[in-house]
Amino acid sequence: MTGGGDGDLVRTMPIALECGIEVEEATAQKVTGSLEWRADLCTVAGTLHGGAIMTLTDSLGAVCAYLNLPDGATTSTIESKTNFFRGVRTGRAHAETRALHVGRTTIVVQTDVRDDGGRRVAQTTQTQAVVAPPPV
Repeated sequence: MTGGGDGDLVRTMPIALECGIEVEEATAQKVTGSLEWRADLCTVAGTLHGGAIMTLTDSLGAVCAYLNLPDGATTSTIESKTNFFRGVRTGRAHAETRALHVGRTTIVVQTDVRDDGGRRVAQTTQTQAVVAPPPV
């Protein structure tokens, strides 16, 4: 992933734009954002699809990793695990991502997702590769 700064980074991910993901805060320490419930992002039962929630967590995780990269490096998700606790049937899914580990070759982030009532919806832990720039 490459891009500009802060919330503008979501613009580098067409799927995040398509889903309507919004970034509210973006620093190297914490990235927050949300995804509005929409019928076209739901399962048959009217619950926000797990893939939509994972798109939210992967997108915010990528932004957090990007903000922790050394100059010139890029990042890409190499592993992601999500636990789901409850469904989102109205309102928004609110997410907060924090870096757990910032290393030379990988960055590990964790994203907590909550509904409008503050109840935990999901938690994702992902590993982002640190891809060094090509030699010049």
